[in-house]
Amino acid sequence: MAGSTQDSDRDFPWWLLAIAVIMGFSYAAIVLDDGTRQVLLTLRKGVWITVLVTVTGFSAASLVGLGLALMSLSGSLVLRQVARFYVEIIRGIPILVLLLYVAFVLAPGLVAFWNWLGLPEIRTRDFPLLWRAVLALVIAYSAFIAEVFRAGLQSVDIGQIEAAKALGLKRWHRFRHIVLPQAIRTILPPLGNDFVAMVKDSSLVSVVGVLDIAQLGKLTASGNFRYFETYNVVALLYLTMTILLSLGLRRLERHLAQKQG
Repeated sequence: MAGSTQDSDRDFPWWLLAIAVIMGFSYAAIVLDDGTRQVLLTLRKGVWITVLVTVTGFSAASLVGLGLALMSLSGSLVLRQVARFYVEIIRGIPILVLLLYVAFVLAPGLVAFWNWLGLPEIRTRDFPLLWRAVLALVIAYSAFIAEVFRAGLQSVDIGQIEAAKALGLKRWHRFRHIVLPQAIRTILPPLGNDFVAMVKDSSLVSVVGVLDIAQLGKLTASGNFRYFETYNVVALLYLTMTILLSLGLRRLERHLAQKQG
């Protein structure tokens, strides 16, 4: 089994070569055609919105998820129950439903609460749809990421933690120097998968009018009636981002494995 695993690791990535060739021909065909080239130039503006939504949402969701994971592993019964309540509730709601709820129910509620506190008055329309969408993704993904962090932290040998306690290391130093460096090898692969998934799920923000790739593709197709060409370009842009991100994450995993091995 070990030999076969090593052989598979040394396999030439023919799949990657095939994808590169297909994508190369696809981009060449797009650039050489005036109509699809204009579509690509239009959708390019949405790439930055997609990147902004993904990076901001995932960074915030990771911080919230880590906090929830630490709460679920704490010695406080109340904190553990609150973390479990949050995770189970949020994981049970479809992301699209949660997005609509946050955009049109929670956001106005937060604005009303802000004004009730007597702070400088704002209106609901002052809360941009872009940030409502980011907030929804943060809430949704933090519940999933919390479970990733919890599993990774629990994978660390308890004996090493006890040894760190015996040496007099404080809780933060135990977490920083003992637990997290070992847990990261377990955490990184599923965390990377969640990052790739958020790139794709960021397309859901188009339902509230955020001008990302998906929304611009819908508007462009409804204007030029070239649905086949337009959505081919949309799919190609998402595929390019996810493939590049996946390759980068694999490279990072190998680097960490070599560094810790």
